[in-house]
Amino acid sequence: MNQSTNHYVTVLWEARAKAGKAAEMKAFITGVITGSRNDAGCLDYEAHEVVGQPGTFIIWERWENQAALDAHLSGTRMVEKAPQLLELMDGSIEAGIRLLQPFRPVQ
Repeated sequence: MNQSTNHYVTVLWEARAKAGKAAEMKAFITGVITGSRNDAGCLDYEAHEVVGQPGTFIIWERWENQAALDAHLSGTRMVEKAPQLLELMDGSIEAGIRLLQPFRPVQ
C-alpha cells in the first residue's frame, strides 16, 4: 500500500449489494461507521451511496499511517463483521479497494 509524503493513507472502497440486499447492506455499513471512525489513527471515514446506482456504496477513508490502517483491518470488530458483509455484497472485499496517492503541482 502506498503512502503520501505526509504518511497518511487514503482508501477508496467500492462494493455492490447482492440483488435484494441493498437496504440491508446500507444498514450494515451505517452500523459499523462509528466504530471505524473511533479506531486509533482514523482521520476520516465517510460512507456514500452512488447516485443513480442504488446498492452501490463507496467508503472513503483516511488513516494516519499504514500501521493504523492495518490495525483497523485486522481488529476484532472487522474480522468478526467481514463474514456478515460478504453475505450482503457481490464479490470480495479486496476487489473494491483502491489506494489513493495524492500529488500536487510543484509550486
